[in-house]
Amino acid sequence: MNIELLHKESKLLERGIEYFWKQWGNESNFDFYKNCIENSIADNKSLPKFYLMLDKEKIIGSYALLTNDLISRQDLFPWFACLFVDESYRNQGLANELIQHGIDESRKGGFDNLYLSTALNDFYEKKGWKYHSQGFTAFGDSIKIYSKKLN
Repeated sequence: MNIELLHKESKLLERGIEYFWKQWGNESNFDFYKNCIENSIADNKSLPKFYLMLDKEKIIGSYALLTNDLISRQDLFPWFACLFVDESYRNQGLANELIQHGIDESRKGGFDNLYLSTALNDFYEKKGWKYHSQGFTAFGDSIKIYSKKLN
């Protein structure tokens, strides 16, 4: 398994956009994901970044580092988002690998903290993330925010 950054010359770009959209989007927002990713992959930008986990040529997982995860807490960043591992690859520690990769990339970027929002219970707590506060989605739903100290 390896983790690759999506970039302009990536042979995975179109498949990667579709993968993120299929995991996190809906029938009406493919253009949102395509536009977001295509305009976010300039080499000179530190964020956002989109990563894919591969088993040979097959995309089996993803995550992103974002400036905002479409949440009310615009003052916090970067955000760890879009964590996904295909069902047939779960329970093998791959989510942990993706999370650790995101932590390492955030450290390299010079960030002191990393944030995420989730409706999951006990998943991130077991991985050392600390509850930070409540936030709100663009749809008005309350959601938990967690943080990870990087230094």
